Amino acid sequence: MKRPVGNYPIPSSAYIHIPFCRRRCYYCDFPVSVVGDTKKGDNFSQIQEYVEVICQEINITTSFCQPLKTIFFGGGTPSLLSVGQLSQILDTLEQKLGIVANAEISIEMDPGTFDREQVQGYKSLGVNRVSLGVQAFQDDLLELCGRSHNVSDIYKAVDILYQSGIVNFSIDLISGLPHQTLEKWQTSLETGIALSPTHISSYDLVLEPVTAFGRHYQSGHSPLPQDETTAQMYRMAQQLISSSGYEHYEISNYAKPGYQCRHNQVYWENCSYYGFGMGAASYVEGKRFTRPHTRKEYYQWVLSFQGNSIENQGIDISNQDYLLETLMLKFRLAKGVNLLKLSQEFGQETVEKLLTYLQPYQKLKWVEFINSKGLVIPFSSNQKLPIEGYIKLTDPEGFLFSNTVLSTLFSKLSK
Repeated sequence: MKRPVGNYPIPSSAYIHIPFCRRRCYYCDFPVSVVGDTKKGDNFSQIQEYVEVICQEINITTSFCQPLKTIFFGGGTPSLLSVGQLSQILDTLEQKLGIVANAEISIEMDPGTFDREQVQGYKSLGVNRVSLGVQAFQDDLLELCGRSHNVSDIYKAVDILYQSGIVNFSIDLISGLPHQTLEKWQTSLETGIALSPTHISSYDLVLEPVTAFGRHYQSGHSPLPQDETTAQMYRMAQQLISSSGYEHYEISNYAKPGYQCRHNQVYWENCSYYGFGMGAASYVEGKRFTRPHTRKEYYQWVLSFQGNSIENQGIDISNQDYLLETLMLKFRLAKGVNLLKLSQEFGQETVEKLLTYLQPYQKLKWVEFINSKGLVIPFSSNQKLPIEGYIKLTDPEGFLFSNTVLSTLFSKLSK
């Protein structure tokens, strides 16, 4: 197995973590700081303090001299930032790293946390994509999840985005929630589609042990839907969203033509990126590094450099880990894995093994090979190499059983 060494791609994307939330949702295990329903960036000094520290981190980070093409403000609830605070962070990024003229600048926003004036202010700073945390279109499910908004807030939020000229916005939906039926899920899908966002993210609930849901529920046990029901929910989402003019380009994501999230594709293509803020992860020069998960520890970490540049942190990723990461991430994409490129990076022997391990799943119609002419054809381990084309998970069944496929690959390729 081989891997290119040296001359790592220069990162041209940055993720900025804004940890403040009105409350912690019962399914959330992200590093967040709860501030209540009345605190925002313009009336809460702790948010301004955080902005100052994150700007300090940006300023002392080693620059690799390529301007940013994508910026993503995630959280938390970044829409708790004032326009001035967002401007402060963007100005710092511009001065330290540079931002290209047509950069995709995305921000996560929760219904009920912003008004038209605020959105127009964000837009004036260059924000051109909004990810709206909807989750469901039933008040009882929203309350059950610990969300701070209701369905009425969702409609108001979408109206504000349209009135402010934000054309490119996405909505997030979650399936597999407690007490969520197929009928409720269908209503959420159809209602979300009717709002005509340019992008829809449809996630299945994941029970993390440290969350309220993780402590109170067990997967497959009431009041959570049965596993077969959640599988039906996935198939329903694929059918309804895809038939409404959206491309299912990633396992959980759908976009109208030309509106795929450019920033998230950086992750799925296993490219380099900066990360800034509490708990943020970066991937620079072949190293992954995650910052401390509490504000106190994060502040201490930034201050520990005492004006010196932050050199790249983390441990070099091994060839084997790099291969497994590449397969895990690229199999999330509808186009799958480019076999010729995989052969060039890791050798033809790796491609031969991959085809051997995937043959049983070809018979189950969970994976398929698309040749250079765009045709689906059978594959085998003794095919003439190198092969031009893509190996991909089928939609929806291959995506549904992606964990099974990937666990096999990880087990076999880790030996």
